[in-house]
Amino acid sequence: MLATRLSRPLSRLPGKTLSACDRENGARRPLLLGSTSFIPTGRRTYAGAVEPVGSKAVLVTGCDSGFGFSLAKHLHSKGFLVFAGCLMKDKGHDGVKELDSLNSDRLRTVQLNVCSSEEVEKVVEIVRSSLKDPEKGMWGLVNNAGISTFGEVEFTSMETYKEVAEVNLWGTVRMTKSFLPLIRRAKGPSEGSLPAAAPGRVVNISSMLGRMANPARSPYCITKFGVEAFSDCLRYEMHSLGVKVSVVEPGNFIVATSLYSPESIQAIAKKMWDELPEVVRKDYGKKYFDEKIAKMETYCSSGSTDTSPVMDAVTHALTATTPYTRYHPMDYYWWLRMQIMTHLPGAISDMIYIR
Repeated sequence: MLATRLSRPLSRLPGKTLSACDRENGARRPLLLGSTSFIPTGRRTYAGAVEPVGSKAVLVTGCDSGFGFSLAKHLHSKGFLVFAGCLMKDKGHDGVKELDSLNSDRLRTVQLNVCSSEEVEKVVEIVRSSLKDPEKGMWGLVNNAGISTFGEVEFTSMETYKEVAEVNLWGTVRMTKSFLPLIRRAKGPSEGSLPAAAPGRVVNISSMLGRMANPARSPYCITKFGVEAFSDCLRYEMHSLGVKVSVVEPGNFIVATSLYSPESIQAIAKKMWDELPEVVRKDYGKKYFDEKIAKMETYCSSGSTDTSPVMDAVTHALTATTPYTRYHPMDYYWWLRMQIMTHLPGAISDMIYIR
């Protein structure tokens, strides 16, 4: 019975409302976890946040669309000098045009493929030359660029594994290594409400799937688990140098970011089936394959439409005197599932979630 309840989103659970407690401003209060009409009743309280001032420079990758596009506009509205890295700037992408249409001297789009060392180094020079005083460094780097795909292990080609890793994991590593010299210099006299010698920031966008695995998502999970490990190692190393490293782990925002569409899923599925070894096709069968693709299609309209929790998390990571190590902008169902899968024995989470 418990396994049945915990394996479904809270909005679909029958019966009484589940409750727990959350801390807000030091006090304990009831927190609704779910009901037949599930509505989140609260968000994590960000104590100690400060407002960005002046022209502190932040680079965000993957700004053509999705989180990156929204982050570029959001951070610009908060007063940052934003460099928006866009993969398709040279192709005149609509998202790039919209960012450029703001005509602001505090928002600049730059051509950036995080897989290209040449393009990354060009952006380093663009940022350096744009700073009033390069010796005072760049305030923050938000590694957001990423791609996703799906497919069970035997359905996924090695080329796909490498392609996803090149962007999500090695792109994050490449960007961080290239910009750390500037970020380490982000210290200096007090500016407005920011404390003196406040350290620079690295914010890596991971995922709830960087903490818990999921069937048919191994290419993506592998890279996000890698981002988590990289971020932890970097945080340890940067501690004595004053650079703060945070990880943001969004939940399900597929519908808000248009990550998948039925058309894109069908295109991926067709290519996947056509390239499968004959023995795999024979052993699994087309019926099994089609059932998995149909299940994936149901995710196209799933998830939260409100990305503000992600915007708030990144903003806090960039502006707080003491940012958190990890942020969890996700609804309570996914938060609870993540706790179960990361803190309880695997046999228990398997019994609940793997079917």
